[in-house]
Amino acid sequence: MSTIPTITLNNGVAIPQLGFGVWQVPEDEAAAAVRTAIETGYRSIDTAAIYENEAGTGLGIRQAGVPRDELFITTKLWNSGTRDWTGQAGREAVLSEFDASLAKLGLEYIDLYLIHWPRPMHGSYANVWKGLEELLASGRTKAIGVSNFGQAELTHLFETTSVVPALNQVELHPHFPQHELRAFHAEHGIATEAWSPLGQGKELLTEPVLTQIAAKHGRTTAQVVLRWHLQSGLIAIPKSVTPSRIKENLAVTGFELDAEDLAAIAGIETGKRLGPEPTTFDWN
Repeated sequence: MSTIPTITLNNGVAIPQLGFGVWQVPEDEAAAAVRTAIETGYRSIDTAAIYENEAGTGLGIRQAGVPRDELFITTKLWNSGTRDWTGQAGREAVLSEFDASLAKLGLEYIDLYLIHWPRPMHGSYANVWKGLEELLASGRTKAIGVSNFGQAELTHLFETTSVVPALNQVELHPHFPQHELRAFHAEHGIATEAWSPLGQGKELLTEPVLTQIAAKHGRTTAQVVLRWHLQSGLIAIPKSVTPSRIKENLAVTGFELDAEDLAAIAGIETGKRLGPEPTTFDWN
């Protein structure tokens, strides 16, 4: 059994606080990576239609042989700017895209389905959200949420739709901790999940403050950062295709950061985003 703690979403569904992400994992490597992750002890797997590895992810899930009800599977809707996502046709497109993801994964249901980007310039994300509400009502997904949404987009959903998102998956790490957005989430009962929880490249993982804390606890810098996410009440989905790193990233429950550690980590905030600005991002 996994020792990773869980967070209960606003509809009562529990999600592991530490999951396995497959962003940038090639389709032909996804099955082995996902199988290794599940065999290591991960029970939450995060993919997306745009990653083009849902089939490989599903194969890895089946190869691991763990009962479906012990796993938490997330995928995301890619609402392309080349398609009209307004009105009933838009909601029907949501159902069609969901069916395609489900078929590629080879699953009967999804635990969490997300809108990948808000793309507010198209004015359709609230209508897309209503399609996700239909999927939730049908029981084909256990929870629905969003990714890369800001306060303005979330507020618009509150005002125009019926279901409060269970979760918002956003870029978040010690250099970019998103304090204001996290407080807004907490106010409205939305869980916060971090993509790129370890940053990208070596910039964060060679941060002197973090390497010193790692040495203090006899841990790796990545383990310190993931421990920070857990103690901050966040959900994190680190990615790796290296078996030793997959195992290392899961071994974060045998130690605790103290107040001095947390204060030091708070001091390395830069406010610098690694990914695109969500309000202007419009890649097809």
